[in-house]
Amino acid sequence: MPSALKGLKVLDFSTLLPGPFASMYLADMGAEVIHIESPTRPDLVRIMPPYANGQATAHSYLNRNKQSIALDLKDAANIELIKTKISEFDIVLEQFRPDVMRRLGLDYETLAEINPRLIYCSITGYGQTGAYKDRAGHDINYLALAGVSGHSGRQDSGPPPLGIQIADVAGGSLHAVIGILAAVVERQRSGMGQYIDISMTDCVASLNSMAASASLAGQTPQGPEQGMLNGSSFYDYYQTKDGRYFSVGSLEPQFMSGLAAALDLPILMAKGASFDSKDRQAVKQALQEKFKTQDFVAWQHLFQSLDICVEPVLSLDEALISPMAQQRSWVVDVPLSENASETEPQLACPIKFSRSQMKYQFIGQGLGEGKW
Repeated sequence: MPSALKGLKVLDFSTLLPGPFASMYLADMGAEVIHIESPTRPDLVRIMPPYANGQATAHSYLNRNKQSIALDLKDAANIELIKTKISEFDIVLEQFRPDVMRRLGLDYETLAEINPRLIYCSITGYGQTGAYKDRAGHDINYLALAGVSGHSGRQDSGPPPLGIQIADVAGGSLHAVIGILAAVVERQRSGMGQYIDISMTDCVASLNSMAASASLAGQTPQGPEQGMLNGSSFYDYYQTKDGRYFSVGSLEPQFMSGLAAALDLPILMAKGASFDSKDRQAVKQALQEKFKTQDFVAWQHLFQSLDICVEPVLSLDEALISPMAQQRSWVVDVPLSENASETEPQLACPIKFSRSQMKYQFIGQGLGEGKW
């Protein structure tokens, strides 16, 4: 079976997480990705522990299927080399601060004169315009400025430091992939490429769709534990007797009644749907006390046969070897190099096509090991 994006060619100048995650998805779906890296300033992901098979596991994952080309972009000869090759490419992806690529002579306007069909995507923290465009930032800053952190967490302890990079990946990477592929479709009609400006802060703000739509409609802004889905209702996490947790999402009447019956908690049916803060607190207190009467395994045994939106909070190690992970093929064995027999387990691309095949040719290469 052919790969969905076979025939597309990507020139990737990005580092760290957002751009490389986006180009990894494109590569997994069959695009040919040439990754340009500095020979003197290594991508931090290359040297970030832990390590396996001689290199950083994050680098091996984020840069699989990509050809690593080491070029000093401060060398005018290398800029000219890129310009001689740009007509071969469909897509450019970059993640520098605004105006860096222009100063290098590799901005969209310059390259589009050579290749008018070129699709050029820039991922930045705050976009190409506005007072923040040149400001430094990381995932935690984008979440803070987008209102996501202020809408999350506990009233007594503040916003949580999340275990995944939501703004980087869901904001930057995946929106970049959406924008790039939309531009590819549009190019089939117009014959022309275009420029795509991805701000991770813009994109992560758009993910807060339900609370933001209410706020924009004039409703009272909701802080932590003030909305139905951010801790005010019984839709929450509950600690077991042995210190583990369960997630409870039994909002619909049929699930709520099933949970009330399973736990023998009539207060849940009586007050679970109430908007009164005292009622909500009483329901949560009853659930907290009930969950602390049994160990994690006992609750697992009870809820695994009930379809009422209650699931255990698994550790990452538990999740990656769970029955669901195995049944849905979360993990794939990727060769250490082209045609190698040794492999490294990595997260698979989760998109599943009926006809197209994902490509897992090799893990991230050593610096400058690739060819174009």
